[in-house]
Amino acid sequence: MPTQGPNRPTGIGAPLRRTEDRRLTTGKGRYTSDFFPQALCHAVMVRSPHAHAKIRAIDVSRAMAAPGVIAVLTGADAAADGLAPIPHNPDWVGPPDVTLRLPPDFEVFTTDNAVLPLDTVRYVGEAVAMVVAETAAAAADAAEQVDIDYEPLRAVTTPRAAQAPDAPDIWPERPGNLSLTCEVGDKDATARAFNAAAHVVKLDSWVHRVTGSPMEPRAAIGEYDAATERYTLRAGSGRGAVQTRERLALILGVRKEQCRAVFGDMGGNFGTRNAFSPEYALMPWAARRVGRPVKWVGDRRECFLSDYQARDLTSEAELALDADGNFLALRGVNTLNLGAYAVYFWPLRKGLSMMQGVYRIPSVYFQGHAVLTNTAPTAVYRSAGRPEAIFMIERLIDLAADAHGFDRVDLRRRNLIPSAAMPFTNAVGVTYDSGDYVAGMDEALREADWTGFNARRAESVKRGLCRGIGVANYIEVTSGIPRERAELKVCGDGCVELVVGTMSSGQGHETSFPQLVSEWLQIPFDSVRFIANDTDRVSVGGGSHSGRSMRLVSIAVGEAVEALIARGTAIAAHVLQAPAADITYADGAFTAPGGASIDLYDAAKAVAGLPDDLREELDASLEGELEGVGDITNRAGGYPYGAHVCEVEVDPETGHVAIVAWTALDDVGLAVNPLILHGQAHGAVTQGIGQALMEAIHYDPDSAQLLSGSFMDYAMPRASTTPPINTIITEVPASSHPHGVRPGGEGGTTPALALVINAIVDALSDFGVKHIEMPATPQRVWRAIEAARRG
Repeated sequence: MPTQGPNRPTGIGAPLRRTEDRRLTTGKGRYTSDFFPQALCHAVMVRSPHAHAKIRAIDVSRAMAAPGVIAVLTGADAAADGLAPIPHNPDWVGPPDVTLRLPPDFEVFTTDNAVLPLDTVRYVGEAVAMVVAETAAAAADAAEQVDIDYEPLRAVTTPRAAQAPDAPDIWPERPGNLSLTCEVGDKDATARAFNAAAHVVKLDSWVHRVTGSPMEPRAAIGEYDAATERYTLRAGSGRGAVQTRERLALILGVRKEQCRAVFGDMGGNFGTRNAFSPEYALMPWAARRVGRPVKWVGDRRECFLSDYQARDLTSEAELALDADGNFLALRGVNTLNLGAYAVYFWPLRKGLSMMQGVYRIPSVYFQGHAVLTNTAPTAVYRSAGRPEAIFMIERLIDLAADAHGFDRVDLRRRNLIPSAAMPFTNAVGVTYDSGDYVAGMDEALREADWTGFNARRAESVKRGLCRGIGVANYIEVTSGIPRERAELKVCGDGCVELVVGTMSSGQGHETSFPQLVSEWLQIPFDSVRFIANDTDRVSVGGGSHSGRSMRLVSIAVGEAVEALIARGTAIAAHVLQAPAADITYADGAFTAPGGASIDLYDAAKAVAGLPDDLREELDASLEGELEGVGDITNRAGGYPYGAHVCEVEVDPETGHVAIVAWTALDDVGLAVNPLILHGQAHGAVTQGIGQALMEAIHYDPDSAQLLSGSFMDYAMPRASTTPPINTIITEVPASSHPHGVRPGGEGGTTPALALVINAIVDALSDFGVKHIEMPATPQRVWRAIEAARRG
């Protein structure tokens, strides 16, 4: 582990403004659509108007005759060229998540997601053909001339409909549409606890479907060099350039060395851009077919139709308590709507890992199902699976307090896992590393002035409004691709180069990662040059998902710093003619006893003059390079936690909900850049508010047509709907991490769904409202009030 010296003004803990912001806010960002290779042509996708249909024939003759058209490609062309299905590789095994027990003889069904389907479409908006033309306008005009003969089939949009006895089989190979079924926990022990319980509360709810809606629509540029037989993809994916290149090579059926993935800036992700999109393979393939670079830029309509979507989990759960309010057991059934393809099981699995949240519940038993439907595939979305789990347990606690006369804060405090019990293994076998959940909740309540709420409520009543307050505790289990690599090289221009394999989509990597180097290598922040997102430079990397970036990069950078200093020490010992054990390193220089010293850059230049045996020992080239590499594989989970409090005002005449205060306490273990973490918390809270109050993907249940296909129908949070957020960062070191780091980018979303509904229900308690489903739109809130008034 690198030696921790005095805190540097640009090192760990410094609230530096993001260096990339000046570029991004002055129009100098470079996104995929900003690149225009020579001889560029343009692609438009022809998308299915049917949710489920056989493709009987595709006639491209009229489209090919249209002005400016270069090619029209279909699933038959892709199959003839040997393009493989997208290797989504949804996984359901391995630490740190819960072990899913499958029924005897049950085989998990994963789907083949062709980049262009050969004979069947399975959701509205699925691409079935691609037109390549001189201009995007010409391609769009020709796309309307592609004549496709469909045989419509019955479609289903919900897991319940998909599992009905007479439901159509979305995949003939899997009758019944059940992709995965499993259980976790102890069924018998849980049943005994329920039988002995004094109180039982139940909740059947739906954490509905949303979409990520990043500012930058999906886009891709493909190129092909016939001389080297090499493909280049320019796009943006949270999985990062390395993972994207590997998937591209598998689809194209070539060695990964024949593919290059290079990403520019990325205008948002939130998880729904982590999975590989068909266009990422189609553009390089089309470039080879037509002999020119091919560019596709999706419009917002296409994004609503064909972006990977998220959430869509139904849960039926019940909580058992004794007469004193001690939690005894929790059980239920979680069902995930996969959409048409099995892309990720993570939302189901991660939710099942922590249905009990941060509470001591001795017995837990849940069943889990993942079901295929005729909707766009679902993927991960900020804190995948954990907001759903926290929603259920935190709502159940409020329901129990209301039904059985407990104070909702006291009920939580009574059942929170104490810090003395850490590490704590929950009832399904997941071990939380460290933390002080009681102190976190208490501090959040103090900051929110919980005890002064009644006075604020009285003031709202004078204005004809109902005021409510809510609290929600949360925890996450984060994981992701376990391997990461950091490379450090001292360069002749006075910079230290840092190369990593993650992909920033707003997390501030260009700032926070160099802060690690500045701290541990004890050099100025401005002397660190950050490089990422190009497989010609980056050899290993898992991208950014599941809170893995800082958690894993910090370990890899720490090892790279150690390796570089060790190499530099050996070089300095030779140059300064002193034993290596006597060489010290501080502030970018190596010093021998007596005061003679050599800085990093002179040490790098000295590599060329090293004797052959020492150079061989250090594996050093003659090019004057001083390097250090950290290549790590870490499967330990990350366990960020916290407590949030919010207050709402509800207009009982209109159902309008205004969030008037929000206090967010998030424990990140070690705050590398507090300013960035505060910003991450604001963004995460806002996304949670969006889902709780307004965002929703709607499909017609009969036709499976998308009904929320634009921002006219899909509401998004704005500045006027987002309250001032008081963000508090605490730092209880994570015992599972060598530097104490916990993820810090998802915490605000995780408790937000439950928190908003808890506060709204509290505001409407005088009417007798017990629960409101999300999104809590004015119409839904008004109807709940009117129903309660009528009794």
